[in-house]
Amino acid sequence: MTEESGSERLIYIEFEHGAGAHPSPDVAQERRIAIYDLLEKNHFSPTESAGQGPYALRLRIADNRLIFALETEASHALREFSLSMSPFRSLMKDYATVCESYFEAIRTAPRARIEAIDMGRRGLHDEGSELLRERLKSDAELDFDTARRLFTLIYVLHMRG
Repeated sequence: MTEESGSERLIYIEFEHGAGAHPSPDVAQERRIAIYDLLEKNHFSPTESAGQGPYALRLRIADNRLIFALETEASHALREFSLSMSPFRSLMKDYATVCESYFEAIRTAPRARIEAIDMGRRGLHDEGSELLRERLKSDAELDFDTARRLFTLIYVLHMRG
């Protein structure tokens, strides 16, 4: 059995009311895609899970913290932990700027320019993924690909539009 098909994974993700309230239709679509990608393949193992996965995750934002409310598949509350968004603030801003440049470039820029911007975007994404793994290590173990997908989800959770 592979990690992503085992019990140490997320099978449901929901934003609680107020988490990135009232996004535009485009941002709402980006959130749906990010959730789909994360649920499609992930490894998420809470440090205190005692093998109770797979897990449902409810996310909410309170006082510049992202709150992870973890439940069993049968909706029994397991635990809650939070992640300060302060360490991500500058990175998220840089990532948004590079993403905007990338989407502008794909309309008119030469291929070499697009590839250079994309390399920068991927580098920032990797940096955010590693920061996320580091910040969550006392609460949950996740592989790098799951951290990348979760970083994307957190990024789109904070998108306005």
